[in-house]
Amino acid sequence: MANAVLDGAQVSTQTQTAILGPEAHAFLSKLAGQFEGRRQELLARRRAVQQKLDAGWKPDFLPETADVRERKWRVAPIPSDLEDRRVEITGPVERKMIINALNSGASIFMADFEDSNSPTWTNNIEGQQNLYDAVRRTIEFTSPEGKQYKLNAKTATLVVRPRGWHLDEKHFLIDGKPISGSLFDFGLYFFHNAKALMERGSGPYFYLPKMESHLEARLWNDVFNFAQDELGVPRGTIRATVLIETILAAFEMDEILYELRQHSSGLNCGRWDYIFSFIKKFRAHAEFMLPDRSLVTMERHFLASYVELLIQTCHRRGIHAMGGMAAQIPIRNDQKANEEALEKVRKDKLREVKAGHDGTWVAHPGLVPVAMEIFNQYMPEANQIAKPRTDQAVTATDLLEVPSGEITGKGLRWNIDVGLQYVWSWLRGNGCVPIYNLMEDAATAEICRAQVWQWVRHGAKMSDGKTVTAALVKEIARARTAELQEASGKGGDRRLQQACEVLEGLMTGEEFPEFLTLKSYGLLE
Repeated sequence: MANAVLDGAQVSTQTQTAILGPEAHAFLSKLAGQFEGRRQELLARRRAVQQKLDAGWKPDFLPETADVRERKWRVAPIPSDLEDRRVEITGPVERKMIINALNSGASIFMADFEDSNSPTWTNNIEGQQNLYDAVRRTIEFTSPEGKQYKLNAKTATLVVRPRGWHLDEKHFLIDGKPISGSLFDFGLYFFHNAKALMERGSGPYFYLPKMESHLEARLWNDVFNFAQDELGVPRGTIRATVLIETILAAFEMDEILYELRQHSSGLNCGRWDYIFSFIKKFRAHAEFMLPDRSLVTMERHFLASYVELLIQTCHRRGIHAMGGMAAQIPIRNDQKANEEALEKVRKDKLREVKAGHDGTWVAHPGLVPVAMEIFNQYMPEANQIAKPRTDQAVTATDLLEVPSGEITGKGLRWNIDVGLQYVWSWLRGNGCVPIYNLMEDAATAEICRAQVWQWVRHGAKMSDGKTVTAALVKEIARARTAELQEASGKGGDRRLQQACEVLEGLMTGEEFPEFLTLKSYGLLE
């Protein structure tokens, strides 16, 4: 039996009733009843694999699925509105953001319930209502200043990213237990919009985050089949792009595509979470310590190898290989700094299109023309799937090569500062935050806190000879918190103090929390 817990939620009764009516309740209950047991089994499997990694095991390509990698097979044909994905814009499911992103000139808009969304009940339910209105093209918004926003005649194709398998939705209970955040986000969007999207010549399209094995992709595929059957939607209507953003998934790309072959729309290089995963999975071993975040660029061998393998895999199976997110955003008050930021974006997108990617991500509408220009010049066709390639073999050694470089006091302070500001914003309900002219989300904040934990755990020596200790980290975090408190002019922001406490625990605790969002979720309304 499903029941919603609404205490403290600032969502209108009308919106809740529209989105969580009896039929939607029943559909979510069926999804949970059918798949929650398997979800828990897969989460337990993750914990068991982590124990093996902590004991020194290193991942490799699976011998038991060698036939899947070696056989010739292709995924289902690409829907027409997903053939050209050269520029995709991403952002949270906030009403104004949705309108601006759909109007941005991008090929695709990925509406995000995950890393760029702080999962408050208000954000999640109003986000579903916003998408309902966007699908029907009735979405409008008037700013406090009176500026009106509505959809253009031509808009981007809509794709939705639900939360990962590890997250719960605490406000919606099934038999007294929280429903999976994945099933909640997917289920509501699919229930309300699948048929409306089909009537408009599109379909229910998704991005799937944080998977660690093809067994987790198999679960998603079974969810898709069950949901389609329940609503009388033909199997294969759903299409899903999987973010390869964990080091373990990198060894199972073929298998993940195979599990989803009837529903696949490709793979994406989720670079920031991938770096986080590399740190997290090998956290017990000092030889896997990474240098300053600024030095871990896509040119480093382990990341370039991951990109090469992803493109090879996708094109061999007849589907898109999507590039990742450039974190830069336009800088309006400094022309020189703005041009330097745009040039970094150009170089990043040029690297991606020349590598063979079929499209890329941006975080801001102002970057759509920059990325579009590069892809239009070097990819005049809809995609590069059929373009001949001379593939180089990518080995486990390539994927696990640790990049060299220094750990500096500046890098340590940057990680603490950015992590603190991000968690502070997230606790206040905003999961997509411009900090120092970079767009930070949960993935980039995860790198910040994971690196610091790793450096503390292994007593990393910085370039100035000092050791990274828990005491030093706390000293820097508390000093920066005091600075931000003073600058806020509020005389003591409760959420900022909570953010400092959360971040200190994430960076200096004996155990490594799997996700900062799990650690912080209980503090959200």
